[in-house]
Amino acid sequence: MHGLCVSPANVQDRDMIASLLEVTRRVFPSIARAIADGGYQGAATESAVREQAGIPLEIVKRPDVAGFKVLPKRWIVERTFGWLQRCRRLAKDFECYARTHAAFTILAMIRIMIRRLARA
Repeated sequence: MHGLCVSPANVQDRDMIASLLEVTRRVFPSIARAIADGGYQGAATESAVREQAGIPLEIVKRPDVAGFKVLPKRWIVERTFGWLQRCRRLAKDFECYARTHAAFTILAMIRIMIRRLARA
């Protein structure tokens, strides 16, 4: 995980991506591009990301084929969400404060990385 932003439910994700990538790019200047799903498409979002973060926004679109198909790069996001849902606190409880939810998400990612490092 490079960046995390917990926002209220009445704020669209595409409205937050530019500011999130701007902060993340300052911490990790080697990030060359952002990959997102169709919910982030639009000229305004793309120009805001390029303007604020200075990187291109690549949209991974779903194929028109019926049935299940693994999308390139999309499995990375879905796999990470799956790992996070293994943590009961993130899957079952709803935190009152965004700061608390962000902290538990970071702790869950730390736990995942520690387990990987311990295996190696």
